[in-house]
Amino acid sequence: MTDKTVWRVADLPQNAPTSFAVRPDADTLRQIQDQLGLLGLRKLSFAGKITASGKKDWEVRADLGATVVQPCVVTLEPVTTRLDMPVRRILLAEWDAPDETEVEMTEDEEADQLGTEIDVFAMMVEALALNLPEYPRADGAELGQLNVTEPGKAALTDEDVKPFAGLAELRDKLKK
Repeated sequence: MTDKTVWRVADLPQNAPTSFAVRPDADTLRQIQDQLGLLGLRKLSFAGKITASGKKDWEVRADLGATVVQPCVVTLEPVTTRLDMPVRRILLAEWDAPDETEVEMTEDEEADQLGTEIDVFAMMVEALALNLPEYPRADGAELGQLNVTEPGKAALTDEDVKPFAGLAELRDKLKK
């Protein structure tokens, strides 16, 4: 196992996996934390293997682990989340990049274009960013209801704007 993070594809062995383990130091953790807009980042690790897949393609399998602290979307209080997940990337030598600006993802979402190097550090940061909770919420934090209207008029509530509630009421009246 090595703590190296970038390999030239030409230097990787075809017949044996290359193991790696990445554990960033405190300065690097702070840089990643700032880059991702986190309040805190601890225990970040990314360990796995790079393996040849066929004659030209490569596969990276690793385990990502991290403890992240983000602001609650309701109260802005710190929310701590532990992430432990497998990561898999398939690096294809013959990659057809889409021509259009918007494309429906029909192929394997783990696939990417193979370059001259494989950078597992960049994969680690990308996997961390993609797996962060989108809406971290502190225990017990709930959004309240805000009702706004013109003075002297009744505000609409969530119940008032349910489209089928009025139809059900009309149906019940017609049955009578």
